Amino acid sequence: MNITLMHFSAPPVVGGVETVFERQALQLVRAGHQVRILAGSGETWDARIPVDVLTRLNNRYPQNLKMKASLDAGKIPEEFSGYVQQIQTDLVRALGGTKVVIAHNIASLNKNLALTVALYNLWQSGQISRLVLWHHDLAWTTQRYQEELHPGWPWDLLRTAWPGAKQVTVSEARRLELANLFHISPQEIVVIPAGLDMADFLGLQVRTVNLIDSLQLTQAAPILLAPVRVTRRKNLELAFSTLAALRKDLPRAVLVVTGPVGLQNPANLEYLEHLHKLRSDLLLEDAIHLLAEIAPEGLPEAVLSDFYRIADALFLPSKEEGFGNPILEAGLSRLPIFCSDLPPLRDLAGHYATYFAVDDSPKYIAKEIVKQLKADPVYRLRVRLRQEYTWQSIYHRLIAPLLEG
Repeated sequence: MNITLMHFSAPPVVGGVETVFERQALQLVRAGHQVRILAGSGETWDARIPVDVLTRLNNRYPQNLKMKASLDAGKIPEEFSGYVQQIQTDLVRALGGTKVVIAHNIASLNKNLALTVALYNLWQSGQISRLVLWHHDLAWTTQRYQEELHPGWPWDLLRTAWPGAKQVTVSEARRLELANLFHISPQEIVVIPAGLDMADFLGLQVRTVNLIDSLQLTQAAPILLAPVRVTRRKNLELAFSTLAALRKDLPRAVLVVTGPVGLQNPANLEYLEHLHKLRSDLLLEDAIHLLAEIAPEGLPEAVLSDFYRIADALFLPSKEEGFGNPILEAGLSRLPIFCSDLPPLRDLAGHYATYFAVDDSPKYIAKEIVKQLKADPVYRLRVRLRQEYTWQSIYHRLIAPLLEG
């Protein structure tokens, strides 16, 4: 789908809307759409997303500043209509082939009323196929703009639901505010929040991002991390059985075993086959991820570190350990620790870990994990953000249905 995003300015201009603009454009491209940006200032930062700079869209353009001064005083300049026509001509030329126009704040802020009028005219005349009006800020409900607004045209375009256009706000509070301003039902307005790019924010490696996507980890909760080699002393059978019990309370729980097969003992290959069968018997093929199957040589240190950043807890059911380096790594990563009660592990973690005996039942261990995680507000918020506020999640849950509709 050909999609054009519009705003007064685009990156590298720094601002809240500009950041949303950038992330939104990148996610649309990743989803397979053809995306371009129309803005009054900015430059192309990604070769897949051309930025067309139309200076008349820039609210700081000298002619716009001159007109805004007159409009703020309640006077429509004589040259206003001719200037609107110039912007319309610019937009028609730039929008060729566009199926959907997503306009950010142009229909809600009085930064460039000539642009607002031009966009409205093109929409009403049928020269734009589909229009999404994305409202971050509302001039008519914000005290600092009140002296700049006046009854009548063109100011009323900022408090009118344009017929046929789709209305989007960034929060439920803003939706109620807009519904009251437009005198429409809140159900006619879609709420699509701003999000975050988990990969960029956490500094994840490209390989890590690809694994997260292929394993669909953003929707998992909790993600239990077992950063161990596939060897019998790591007692992965207990991890598998515990996950099966855990999913009765937390059906999206997954286990990620990051290490390769221990090559010093040829019997470990037989152990891997045993784990494959156990995973199948437990019906957990989509919930237990043995990365030895994907990366038999093991993960680079940087990717392993990434998994500590995205996991929700360390799960270490070893039968024996000489030291326990994952305890240190989990501590630095602020992960809750669930581990077998072995002297080396207790020496490292002290009272900061939740311990279990290797002969405790999986049901008991799962109950302890559920109790600890459900009482942890940081974990609950983390899961909510990962499932609802990453741009990938926002796109699939909210933006894609909007575009398809």
